[in-house]
Amino acid sequence: MEDSIKELIQKEVEAINNIPIDYSFGLAVDRIRNKVHSLAPCGKVILSGMGKAGQVANNIATTFCSTGTPAIYLHPSEAQHGDLGIIQRNDILILLSNSGETREILELIQLSQNLHKSISIISITGKKESSLAKKSDIILHTGDCEEICPLGLTPTISTTLMTVIGDILVVELMKKIKFSKQDYAKRHHSGYLGKITKGYL
Repeated sequence: MEDSIKELIQKEVEAINNIPIDYSFGLAVDRIRNKVHSLAPCGKVILSGMGKAGQVANNIATTFCSTGTPAIYLHPSEAQHGDLGIIQRNDILILLSNSGETREILELIQLSQNLHKSISIISITGKKESSLAKKSDIILHTGDCEEICPLGLTPTISTTLMTVIGDILVVELMKKIKFSKQDYAKRHHSGYLGKITKGYL
């Protein structure tokens, strides 16, 4: 089993190293900074995804919040039952779907554009030619990697790559907005991180 575990870890590492890095990342960071930190009224980041991609989207949203960029997770199905009302004109959508064909996500795009025709859409997807990619202003491609699940089905590597790309967006945006330890301390009062940052207030 030890050899198998090492092989699985190696496959994850290789997939991360093969994330296609291009100008799209810079465009995404600049778009978020402009919409959330420069415009008046300022917008927020809205992340969405179904299933396990949705769990990753929720994690990215909370990380954005703790690092100075207002963000929420919007469940694409709940959006169709009234939660769509959270979307405002200067918000930016970051939509996660490995296949880029998730029905609820594609419907969310249409519904969002019914409210605000010019709303910005960033996709994190494994398929550059997917329906989601074609409907996006900016595409962050994870790379077209096979899952390490023995069935080749369970989201494993794909969710790892989405998480890494989310981390990249968060960290690069922190640099752009010059987010400090003092800023962090104001947002994170409890737990271990609250304890070690209390001195920065």
